[in-house]
Amino acid sequence: MGTRYDSVQSLSETVSTAVDKGDPDRALKLIHDFVERIITEPLCASHVFGSKTLDTLCARIGHTHLARIAKNPLVTREHSDRKPVFAYIVTKLQKSGGHSRVIEDFIRAQQGGHIILSTELDGRSDVGYLNNVLGKEANIVLEQAPKGNYQERLAWLQKRLIEIVPKKTYLFNHHQDSVAVAAIQPEMGLDAYFYHHGDHHLCLGVYLSHLKHIDPHPMGYHNCRNELGIENIYVPLTIEDKGRRPSNIPFMHEGTLTTCTAARSNKVEIPYFVSYVDIVPRLLKTTGGRHIHIGNLTPWALYRIRRGLRRYSIPPDRFIYTPWVPSVWKALHAYRVDLYVASFPYGGGLTLIEAMGAGIPVALHRHIFSRILSGIDLAYSGAFSWRYPEELLAFCTSLTPENLQEAGSLGRTQYEEFHSGANLQNILNDMPRNCPQPYDLTNQFSTDTDEWAYWVEHQLNIKRMLFRTAFRTFLRFRAKW
Repeated sequence: MGTRYDSVQSLSETVSTAVDKGDPDRALKLIHDFVERIITEPLCASHVFGSKTLDTLCARIGHTHLARIAKNPLVTREHSDRKPVFAYIVTKLQKSGGHSRVIEDFIRAQQGGHIILSTELDGRSDVGYLNNVLGKEANIVLEQAPKGNYQERLAWLQKRLIEIVPKKTYLFNHHQDSVAVAAIQPEMGLDAYFYHHGDHHLCLGVYLSHLKHIDPHPMGYHNCRNELGIENIYVPLTIEDKGRRPSNIPFMHEGTLTTCTAARSNKVEIPYFVSYVDIVPRLLKTTGGRHIHIGNLTPWALYRIRRGLRRYSIPPDRFIYTPWVPSVWKALHAYRVDLYVASFPYGGGLTLIEAMGAGIPVALHRHIFSRILSGIDLAYSGAFSWRYPEELLAFCTSLTPENLQEAGSLGRTQYEEFHSGANLQNILNDMPRNCPQPYDLTNQFSTDTDEWAYWVEHQLNIKRMLFRTAFRTFLRFRAKW
């Protein structure tokens, strides 16, 4: 991951020196590698959200570089009769990413051409996803940065923004993508927006004052506005309505509970005081039913789950694993799911909304120190939440078809009122004027400082350090492909 620095100030001085010497490539890489170290450190999760210092450095790099490659960087719209084009800057387009589905909704809500510009700093984009899913929508083009160093990718991106003449530009960068964050400059005159989807870690771009800052859920909106002092706007997460729970699918139709969780390994295989892979076998032992997991898990996680099944003498077919589905919503209906157990320790906003829209009751984890990672404020009033496994297991044993039906109806109402997407086109057409105000935060969350302190102490050992080193090596390897 590169050189270690004594402080952010020393890193800043090194980056500034690289810029002064005309080496934007090294400057961008230094910032990228530093952020990658922070986001792979669990102790920093949901404690560090942005950096004014790093964002200022990215802006300076982009400004200096733009002056070198463009005599007149102002994006002008000379032909008013030309069909509008919307640009989306991403680090990587992937079928399992929540931001990819947000981009889908933005595309559907805005008439015109759509160009996705990918820096490819985190590996190559999933072209199959574009062809099979996004390709069904008209006027969509994916442009991938040519293989090269950071400076070459920045040059490509800035030139394309000038050439495309976008009506609106949306920045959907991964946390560490210094190229994407440096690209958009005030002198371009773009109507540009930073979409804050990497909101549980340090993310570049949070403090860019020349971009309008979008937060997609109440927790992030209130955190950025009240804690970070950012003038932001709220564009609620939306998902296309794929229908209510069919009336011919009763709850607990076989007399047992069918549960489901949808998340990749980056949300459930995170060091934490409660382990998802350990709870799944206990959950199945308690309910006597089935558990469906949707999303890629590592072989090690699957081994541990199946080892737990053997320990409790649970038939292996009661745990159903599917790495990916086109629609979590439709899968919840197809599998006749009774209860959606939200991922932990990192919750997922879009999958939670899909579950509510599908009319499925939810069980949310109250994170020991993070309201954002809990997701409680996205759910319907009275949604069940738990902190310790015993609470979840006791709740599952208490459920009846009647109270499941009631909770499912509450979730559906929450979806229809806030997340159906019926008003998304109106919001995007005139931001911030048409942006709604997010609802207030609930009083259901509190920090458990005892558990947090114990968990932090538990992270300070050789085993955890080796794991983080291996994971960072994997990220470097993946980014080259």
